Amino acid sequence: MKDLLFALKSGFGWLSTIPVGISMEGIEALMRHVYIFPLVGLALGAILGGAAYVAGQALPANLVAIVVIVAIYKLCGINHIDGLADFGDGVIAHGSLEKKVQAMKDVSLGTGGAVFMAVILLAAFATISDIPCALLPLALLVAEVSAKEAMICFAAFSVSLQKGFGQIMIERTGAKQFLIGLAISAVLCAAALGPLGLAALFAAQAAALYMVIIAKRNFGGATGDGIGATNEVARVVALAAALTLGGVLPWMLW
Repeated sequence: MKDLLFALKSGFGWLSTIPVGISMEGIEALMRHVYIFPLVGLALGAILGGAAYVAGQALPANLVAIVVIVAIYKLCGINHIDGLADFGDGVIAHGSLEKKVQAMKDVSLGTGGAVFMAVILLAAFATISDIPCALLPLALLVAEVSAKEAMICFAAFSVSLQKGFGQIMIERTGAKQFLIGLAISAVLCAAALGPLGLAALFAAQAAALYMVIIAKRNFGGATGDGIGATNEVARVVALAAALTLGGVLPWMLW
């Protein structure tokens, strides 16, 4: 239990800007219990949902969306969207797998990365501003849980490409961790939004599997950038599923 709680604390240090501190020992504990990512997502999503609820009491939908997007990157940091930018640079680059990997590792922001970031931010703005205010706080909670489980999914079904923190997660994460995380996520998402929550969760996992395919096709394997990119893509996909299916699937359990 002590090791699990240590891993949970380290999860906040890994996945957010909350100043809990993180060490190599904490990372090792987190990788032993990587299935707790959705629990970190639950806490982060609850904070974001609270911010959306408060903003929604005074602001129009478009401004609420801006507040939420700012809150996401203030709370979760920019590491993952930076990973998306690097991933985009590599995908857009022409040439061999080696040239694509080199483009992904380049610290300069290229056109591909800028486009990927712009699309994700625009998609986040469009979905958040259109989700009904009564649904939005819980949709953000479900999206964050789904995004964190999507990171596990990507790592579990990928092959490590290079050394780094991404390699540690990819090599330590297998089908067992994915399934435990998925079970935890399913319970959380169903409790929050019923069938709609489950639909958003599985849409995010489908997006993660597609990211695995893209990474393998373009780079021959996966890196930490792919894990971060998957977080960003899966969050938006989950929100889009909540928006699209919100009028079709039931989402209130009471």
